[in-house]
Amino acid sequence: MPLLHLDNWAMFGLDVAAWGAIHAGTGYIAHRLPMSLCERETWLTTIRSWERSGRIWQWARVHSWKDRVPEAGDLFAGGVSKRVLPGRDDAGLRSFAASTRRAEMGHWMAAVASPLFALWNPLWIAGVMVVYGMAVNAPFIAIQRYNRLRVLRLLSRRSSRRAAAALDRADRIGSNMPYGSPPSV
Repeated sequence: MPLLHLDNWAMFGLDVAAWGAIHAGTGYIAHRLPMSLCERETWLTTIRSWERSGRIWQWARVHSWKDRVPEAGDLFAGGVSKRVLPGRDDAGLRSFAASTRRAEMGHWMAAVASPLFALWNPLWIAGVMVVYGMAVNAPFIAIQRYNRLRVLRLLSRRSSRRAAAALDRADRIGSNMPYGSPPSV
């Protein structure tokens, strides 16, 4: 039973205004999160086993539709659009991954705010609002996770190549003895 009793048009108007406020508010809150909070995976943003290293997002064809949805990362002053990498070096890629975490958190915040609609809507409409909140934010969450997985894979490959190159350099500089067990005397 709703706490506020409104006629249908007032309820509809409040629903529209509330969604606008929720999306703008959670976007602003996410924008204001310190980047240091976004540099590492959290319980919410960690990549799950069901994502199968990003194959689930490839199956969902995120790459084919992700550029058709609005991107508002630079809506607020100092924000960063995720349409362009801030840099192709490791620092730029890590910064991009942090930006995807921040954006993902903003979309999760908007989605979980949807039960507020039960305050003034009948239960069935509040349920529709929860479904709407998840349906509208889920594609954006998928895009952030898809992009972050791609960037993290690239950083991992680079790190592996650097480690292999360092071992190779150490091998050339160091002893000419082969690896394995020491020679018997």
